[in-house]
Amino acid sequence: MATHVSMCCRMFGGRTGLPHLRKLLFQRVKGNIRRRYCGATHKENEAELGDSTSASADFALSVKTGSRQERMRDGSILPFSAFLTDSFGRRHSYLRISLTEKCNFRCQYCMPDEGVKLTPRSQLLTTSEVLTLARLFVREGVEKIRLTGGEPLIKPDVVDILKELRKLEGLKTIAVTTNGLNLSRLLPKLKESGLDLINISLDSLVPAKFEFIVRRKGFHKVMEGIDKAIEMGFNRVKVNCVVMRGLNEDELLDFVALTEKKPLEVRFIEYMPFDGNKWNFKKMVSYQEMLDLIRQKWPNLETLQTGCQTAKMFKVPGFDGQVGFITSMSDHFCGSCNRLRITADGSLKVCLFGNAEVSLRDMLRSGASDEELLQIIGAAVGSKKKQHAGMFNISKMKNRPMIHIGG
Repeated sequence: MATHVSMCCRMFGGRTGLPHLRKLLFQRVKGNIRRRYCGATHKENEAELGDSTSASADFALSVKTGSRQERMRDGSILPFSAFLTDSFGRRHSYLRISLTEKCNFRCQYCMPDEGVKLTPRSQLLTTSEVLTLARLFVREGVEKIRLTGGEPLIKPDVVDILKELRKLEGLKTIAVTTNGLNLSRLLPKLKESGLDLINISLDSLVPAKFEFIVRRKGFHKVMEGIDKAIEMGFNRVKVNCVVMRGLNEDELLDFVALTEKKPLEVRFIEYMPFDGNKWNFKKMVSYQEMLDLIRQKWPNLETLQTGCQTAKMFKVPGFDGQVGFITSMSDHFCGSCNRLRITADGSLKVCLFGNAEVSLRDMLRSGASDEELLQIIGAAVGSKKKQHAGMFNISKMKNRPMIHIGG
């Protein structure tokens, strides 16, 4: 434990001992904490980078606010955990946990051509630490947990993790996002362990193009996994397709046609910038452009009122399935964001596109109590900005590759 305390304290100024660490957490913004929070504008990001004193003050204020909010919760004034409620009133009831940075695909939009340097195993969250954090977040009001990666289904004890999560009182939904390669083989155990929802990544219906995009073989195994998930009664099976100009935008109609006989929810995702994926505005196909193209084929496309804030949903009349659009770049939905992310190495990210992180792993390994963890979580959530910085500014900001964040 002394090693972890020392390491964690070096991040915050070099003084060892948990008491000093706790004090420094409330006084300074360095190391992982120093990584700025997702800004509404590029100008605000620059201002935060240029004024560490101001950032420190903001962080300290957030911690004090967390304490005040805790008292409100004790007095039954605020029914939802104050630690998971940001300054704009957004309640974060959805937690995405990355189980691993490893993946058996090499998708172009997720991983640089040269690959990524993996975090040493000793610096990744252990299964016990994952479950400890999950219990804490669920206790505070998280109702949905999604397991991501990397590829979560290559983690040897993923089924055991699901079984333990299923025991958490108050957790209503457990989901997995997978590339589908190992899905067919694992589905019976996943369902038996309590898995509720499945999202499967599929960026092309042409085997050769699929292999070009993911840099690996496996198209037919993925399709087998999709069909088996439908057969086993998962409702609805979601298929995630990242649309990139010049690569797969010519398959939009084929993906929609896939929903005619299959009760799928195909989600078209706007191409998003992350470190190493060579994002370019010209490669991005906007939601409106995709919708216009689909409506040329199916002019009677119906808009669905699903209550889903993340995706804009549509359906071709008479089709079994439906289609949606994740419009993070052209029409963000930050105002209704209820998501938090924990990376495989234990960092909490309050915004996918922000480079702000705080290491919950280091706090855990330093012997922090649940209350101290909640103070740090509350400070991070409280510092979440109103919206992300916009696609052009995001493309210039330093962030992790997607595979290091967790899809």
